[in-house]
Amino acid sequence: MEMHRWDEDTETLASAIVRYAENRIAHPQPLDGTTPSSEELDRRAGATITPEGLGGFEALRVWSDLLAPATLSTDHPANLAFVPGAPSKASVLFDLVVGASSIIGAGWLDGAGAIWAENQALRWIADLAGMPTGAGGVFVSGGSAGNLSGLVAARHTAAERLGHRRPERWTVVCSSDAHSSIKGAARVMDVDVLPVPHDGSGRMTAALLSGTLGSTDRESVFAVVATGGTTNTGIVDDLAGIAEVCGERGIWLHVDAAYGGGALCAPSVRHRFDGIEHADSLIVDPHKWLYAPYDCCALLYRDPALAERTFTQEAEYLEDVNAWEAGEWSPAHYAHHLSRRVRGLPLWFSLATHGTDAYRDSVEQTLALTRETADEIRRREGLELILEPDLSVVLFRRVGWSGEDYVRMCRDLMRGQVAFVVPTSWEGEKVMRFCFINPRTTMDHVRPILDAMA
Repeated sequence: MEMHRWDEDTETLASAIVRYAENRIAHPQPLDGTTPSSEELDRRAGATITPEGLGGFEALRVWSDLLAPATLSTDHPANLAFVPGAPSKASVLFDLVVGASSIIGAGWLDGAGAIWAENQALRWIADLAGMPTGAGGVFVSGGSAGNLSGLVAARHTAAERLGHRRPERWTVVCSSDAHSSIKGAARVMDVDVLPVPHDGSGRMTAALLSGTLGSTDRESVFAVVATGGTTNTGIVDDLAGIAEVCGERGIWLHVDAAYGGGALCAPSVRHRFDGIEHADSLIVDPHKWLYAPYDCCALLYRDPALAERTFTQEAEYLEDVNAWEAGEWSPAHYAHHLSRRVRGLPLWFSLATHGTDAYRDSVEQTLALTRETADEIRRREGLELILEPDLSVVLFRRVGWSGEDYVRMCRDLMRGQVAFVVPTSWEGEKVMRFCFINPRTTMDHVRPILDAMA
């Protein structure tokens, strides 16, 4: 096929794709009772990458009829597993605009308007956290990328402070309940992880942190990672106390609020995050609890100049560009990337469309449902609440059940198109876990799950 023929029928194919998108936005993909094997998908779809090509309409048919039904939607209101998503319709629609616009959000020179808009959204999150006016950052792909970049900036800053006297091994300190991406980042960076035991409820406290730090080489610790809502339990660490310990010892404080950070806009739980304003770096995933599409993580620095010194890339073809952009905001300088999708734009558009009060109300609605669910569990014989919810995760057990019982129930609920839930572990015990993100989820979605545990 010659190059010019690629544009043939673009208008009619665009119409078909827009119609599909409109229908998908209006109607969440149903929960599917089975997940096909790769062999089954091979049989159904056949070869799709061929010398001649399928043509756009046939490729769209393969996706819509064969592949999409084999893919779960995180925004289904009965999806309570892992940390689901619930992007606003405005954000999803604008994600189409981002994809159609061929924008690269690496530097101010060619992305000024988009980057300005992203920075408006970043400033809103920074203000929610109480960070200073000079704080700033960048949107990256997700919490794993955000945690890695924040920790790389922390180590670089510690290395600058020590000059040529570097420890034999660098160490990052975090709770034993910290997200698995912290250990993943440590492997990438080739640094050690020193875990801090939790207080019995999954929370890292200042006292436990101090006790752990007391037995370590002071210069080897380049960062402490606190969590603003653990993925497994939704517990918020003692951020104020941890910040005080880090301040006294001159250690970089990184706060992983990838899941829980959306609750910063909810007055009913904002006090749980007291102390987050002292973070040197902070992440929040808008694709979790701030109703943006995947993938989107807000990475913020108290002093962005430290990150800029860490990440600015120098190359022959960038020399004049870096000089030209001096004084402006170039996102490539604040994380471990160069080329970058402007993934913060859908969040900006949704915030500009609906206003921040709508975000506050939606988050509060899911928190109210969390509390109602906890009360319902207390009322039901045979069910036991394990922890009082800090945010929107509910952990509970069915007395007498084994791990196999939980797995069997979850599979039955999936087959019956009732809900997508999965068990988790707490202190070595298999238990049940709900995570509420979607404001369209109601007790009508929750009760059938609890009924199945009777």
